[in-house]
Parts: sequence; C-alpha cells; structure tokens
Amino acid sequence: MSSSKGKAPAEATYELPWVEKYRPLTLDDVVGNSETIERLKIIARDGNCPHIIISGMPGIGKTTSIHCLAHQLLGNAYKEGVMELNASDERGIDVVRNKIKSFAQKKVTLPPGRHKIVILDEADSMTAGAQQALRRTMEIFSNTTRFALACNMSNKIIEPIQSRCAILRYGKLRDAEILKRLLEICEMEKVKYNDDGLTALIFTSEGDMRQAINNLQSTHSGFGFVSADNVFKVCDQPHPVLVQALLRSCHKSNINDAMEKLQELWDTGYSAIDIVTTLFRVVKTFDELQEYTKLEYIKEIGFTHMRILEGVGTIVQLGGLLARLCKINMKPDLFKV
Repeated sequence: MSSSKGKAPAEATYELPWVEKYRPLTLDDVVGNSETIERLKIIARDGNCPHIIISGMPGIGKTTSIHCLAHQLLGNAYKEGVMELNASDERGIDVVRNKIKSFAQKKVTLPPGRHKIVILDEADSMTAGAQQALRRTMEIFSNTTRFALACNMSNKIIEPIQSRCAILRYGKLRDAEILKRLLEICEMEKVKYNDDGLTALIFTSEGDMRQAINNLQSTHSGFGFVSADNVFKVCDQPHPVLVQALLRSCHKSNINDAMEKLQELWDTGYSAIDIVTTLFRVVKTFDELQEYTKLEYIKEIGFTHMRILEGVGTIVQLGGLLARLCKINMKPDLFKV
C-alpha cells in the first residue's frame, strides 16, 4: 500500500485576545488610578514591598498592577520568584498549608533586598478557614515572602489579614482614560470605527477596561466596523436611544406610548434586569430631565431594581415602574376623587 507524501499542513496562527496582547508590562503603562499607581512605583523603586491588598471592581487593572510591580521588583527572577493562585484553583486550607508553604520555603536567587511574591487573585472567594491558615503563613515567612491579594470587596478578607497589609483601593476608570486606550488599540489594529461606536463601547463597559477591549475586538471581528448599533448587538444590551424614547414618553406622562416601547424591548428578549439596569444608566446622563425629576426617577428605578433582584422580574413590575414615572410629572389635582 503506497502512501502519498503531501505537504505538511501550515502551522495555524492564533491571534491573542487583545486584552492579553495589550496588557501593560510596566506600572507606567497601567491606565487610571494614578495616585495608587504612584504608591506602587515608589514601592518598586525602593524595593521595600509590604503585604498588599488591592480592592476594586473587575477589569480595572488590579492583578495587572501586581504583575507589573513583581516584574519591576524581581526582573529576570520573576518566573522563579512569583507564584499566582487564581479563584479557579483549589485554595482551601491544604493548598495554603502545602503549596504556599513549600513555595515560601523554596530557595530562589533574587536581586538583593527583594522577596518572593505570592499573588492571590479573587482573594475574597477564599474560605474563612484558608484565610486563617494564610495569616499564620504570612507571619512565619515574612522574611522571605510577600503576599499580594487582589479582591473585589476587601471587607470579605478577615480582619487579621487586613491589619497585616497595605490596602490600596482602585476606582472605576474614567471615560477619557478608556477612550484614550481604545483609540491606541484601534490605531495599532487598523480598526474602522465612528465616534458613536466608541461612545457605545464606553457606555457598555461601565469603567471596566477589560470589558471595553473585549467588546471592541468582538465588534471588529464580527462586523468589521465599530458603530453604536454593532456594539449593542455584540453586547446584547437594550439600545439607549430606545430607552431614551421610553423615558421621554414617561416625562410627557404618555403611558400608552411608554408601554409600547417597553413591550418592544420585552419582545426582543431582554430580561427585566437588563431593562431596569439600562434605564438607570440612561437616566443618570439624560440631560432633558430636570434635576428634581431625575432624582425621583432614580429613586423609583432603584426600588424596582431591588424587587427584580428579589425575584419579581415580570413585565407587570416594569409596567408599574413606568406608571409611577408617568405620574411624577402629572398634576396632583388629576388624582382627586
């Protein structure tokens, strides 16, 4: 049986996700939270790194900042001198007692005056027992090892660990900071876009840089052009223009028109939580409403959001919200019996 010799298939080239491709490598490259980053730069320059807790929303650069700090502290010894444990790893008491302890005891050649670094991502999802075991480990091996914890909520870290750490808090990234980074990536990746598309990316990201870059890549690869409509199709969120039209109907106390627009959103397949979240975000920046009206709208939307989170996510609940919003601008005399 003769075997035909064909050409070996060309090696497939895989495109890195842009969040990885453009992940900052030094603290100078990290976008936003400049005051906190300055503190980390001083630590990197002096080399005296304490135990650290960085808390803040997802996607704003907590873990990236710790990796950048480790790179600048350890240089070429980074691979040997850093151990990272993520929320997806097993991080119970046994891991703290065995894996972390054995890493802390390991002999590694580091630059003078530097320490090994253990990075615990999503540290607030560690069990209380594991955190209790960790506090003792932090004490015993503090001569050789420093711990850096990234978490969404620092209050879920037990007090004894908090008192041993310098706590840094990261805030949401500003729109201008996200826009600057998106424009840089668009230029490097030759992405075609319009201004409305970039505005939509910023609106859907809510201060989350990772979300913004992922949405940019998804829209570019899916449609080839970043426009507002394409971004909202990719993100699958109610279009703010339709939500604004709904709010205008409520402002004019036109309940029939408002209910029609709500039904349109509901029939498209959006859940109650999608609709009420977008309503809140649009109201915040809706300049056609007076300040007093805006406050009343936010209060009503807040109460409805709470009820939906408790499990009452029906169109009747949303209809009741629209009725209350319509009522706000109506004259009280109309309701006299």
